[in-house]
Amino acid sequence: QVQLVESGGGSVQAGGSLRLSCVASGYTKNNYCMGWFREAPGKAREGVAITDSGDVNTYYEDSLKGRFTISHGDQNTVNLQMRNLQPEDTARYFCAADQRISGCYWSDLFGDAADNFRFWGQGTQVTVSS
Repeated sequence: QVQLVESGGGSVQAGGSLRLSCVASGYTKNNYCMGWFREAPGKAREGVAITDSGDVNTYYEDSLKGRFTISHGDQNTVNLQMRNLQPEDTARYFCAADQRISGCYWSDLFGDAADNFRFWGQGTQVTVSS
């Protein structure tokens, strides 16, 4: 069974930075799509960034590209570096993963496509104050 554990959330002031990490266990190291989604109170779930094994396909929500960077770390970890955080970035951030030979598609970030990710972490809260 795949398990995802997020860490790195917290409270920062506008303009600050945070680095989220997601450690995955129980899955094969190849053929997956993995990434980050967020949910803010009263708002729909939003795709943030996704990447697949070998970083063949990496996609960002357009408005976040340039401030957020997704990368692979050590030992089955996917990180999300967030810079110049703004109050509108306040949300609970979830790590998600799906094992598939095809890797990630840009459309995975949007709408109900997130339901295709079979494995989810518990989330980590990010709060940005002005």
